[in-house]
Amino acid sequence: MPQPQITGFEALAKQSVLYPQESLMAVRKDQNSLHIGLPKEVSLQENRIALTPDAVAILVRNGHEVWVEKDAGKGANLSDHEYSEAGAKIVHSPEEVYQANVILKVEPLVEEEFGYVKAGTTLISALNLPALEKQYFEKLNDLKITGIGYELIEDKVGGKPIIRAMGEIAGSTVLLIAAEYLSTPNGGRGVILGGITGVPPTKIVILGAGTVAEFATRAALSLGADVKVFDKHIYRLQRLKYSIGQNLYTSIIDSETLGEAIGRADVVIGTMRAENGLSPMVVTREMVSQMKPGSVIIDVSIDQGGSFETSRMTTHKNPTFKYNEVIHYCVPNIPSRVAHTASTALSNVFLPFLLQTGNIGGIEEMIYANRWFMKGVYCHKGTLTNSHIARSFNMRYKDLTLLLAARM
Repeated sequence: MPQPQITGFEALAKQSVLYPQESLMAVRKDQNSLHIGLPKEVSLQENRIALTPDAVAILVRNGHEVWVEKDAGKGANLSDHEYSEAGAKIVHSPEEVYQANVILKVEPLVEEEFGYVKAGTTLISALNLPALEKQYFEKLNDLKITGIGYELIEDKVGGKPIIRAMGEIAGSTVLLIAAEYLSTPNGGRGVILGGITGVPPTKIVILGAGTVAEFATRAALSLGADVKVFDKHIYRLQRLKYSIGQNLYTSIIDSETLGEAIGRADVVIGTMRAENGLSPMVVTREMVSQMKPGSVIIDVSIDQGGSFETSRMTTHKNPTFKYNEVIHYCVPNIPSRVAHTASTALSNVFLPFLLQTGNIGGIEEMIYANRWFMKGVYCHKGTLTNSHIARSFNMRYKDLTLLLAARM
């Protein structure tokens, strides 16, 4: 039986916009375009992702290609649909996403991920040196990977933007954690964090005077708490007082007043900066034993070794333990507790330098054109380029600044 011919309005409709037709958004691409992969984090309790959909949309409009592993943004409440709408390609396995030339992730590679990453890739992630072993860097070198530790990257004025951003989040969040565990249902002392009329204010000791300490101090003072800040360097204490803009008790750590202050404290927060890869341990077991039952220790520096002799690493699922009836909170990635905010903060830092990398001609040109970016490179095409890591593991290294001089 012959098929009826399509004529008239129906034929016209099929040739016109009356029948919807899909088309891809036009983007500019050139030889400097980046191919960026965002894997799903597999490290314990890591919920952050390095780029938000808004940042992906800007990268795609500028000619770059972004692949996102399925559910990579789920922990930060960022859906695959949002990334797809932004122009990213959603891939369904780690084998696929690791085919990108630039891998951008939050945590260092774990053992299973080494089986996916291809030779010659650029890896941008955290370094977390205390948790890594010599074999990690040997594997990177075997694969000729260029490794960039985002906590080592500096801005043009010598600051460390990722450290600053995550420090702001940790400092603001740490007081919420302290208030939670001081409460009676959580086995704390049953005191309010701060002060009210007729009741002595909560006593808080903060170790370190960096970004985390600054934001924790602001939050504590706004609640009416009695705050004492200790650091090993007087200039950091002076800078903190200037930044806070009001009178504040400060003291050098190497003084007899530290033990006394800790013994009276309701909350002790450790935010000591790493020295040679490890944070200094300044609070002994004996000092902790003098603290009041139900008081709280929060060791923000635990991912760099910790500031308390009694600390041991915990997780978001099991965040606390008690030593001598003192509650210890030693979760290494506090910003992951507020993953959406932290992911947005990371994205705000990564987006500008990724755009600049594309404009300047790629990762290699970015490294050699900007010494502040070069400082983040710890291995380069088969060789370590960070002297501290090389000394720590007795490995050979090359100085990238010498290579820069050779190119000039």
